[in-house]
Amino acid sequence: MSQPELSLSLQFADPRHRTLLPRHKVARWIRAALELPGELTVRIVGAEEGQGLNLEFRGKDYATNVLTFDYSHEPVVTADLVICAEVVEREAAEAGTDIAAYYAHMLVHGTLHAQGYDHEEDDEAACMEGRETEIMLGLGFADPYSS
Repeated sequence: MSQPELSLSLQFADPRHRTLLPRHKVARWIRAALELPGELTVRIVGAEEGQGLNLEFRGKDYATNVLTFDYSHEPVVTADLVICAEVVEREAAEAGTDIAAYYAHMLVHGTLHAQGYDHEEDDEAACMEGRETEIMLGLGFADPYSS
């Protein structure tokens, strides 16, 4: 099965993890989660920008790991994924997870959100987490939801 086409813009407002996120890996991780062709911008930000965006668009005054701004689900998935480097670094350390694996999970998670997946309700969460686990295992990473 061929992977969907991907147009990717990769931006580093916070460059601390640039070496962990080469374009070919980021594209591979996103493509694994894409079900249709995609046009995605991935922006790695610091805590201040992450917190400002989370407050402005979700009304939550803290930086979060990944924000997904989805604009279309089909025929082309169009979205911006904003990932906060400091939050990813902290959460990966707290989970005892390799930081690159954690980034892969956040990219998969955000890409699924960009396609309409959600986790607000229990049944939605079970579906989304199951899909994330399947993708992460397929990429050679551990199940992000096993402890």
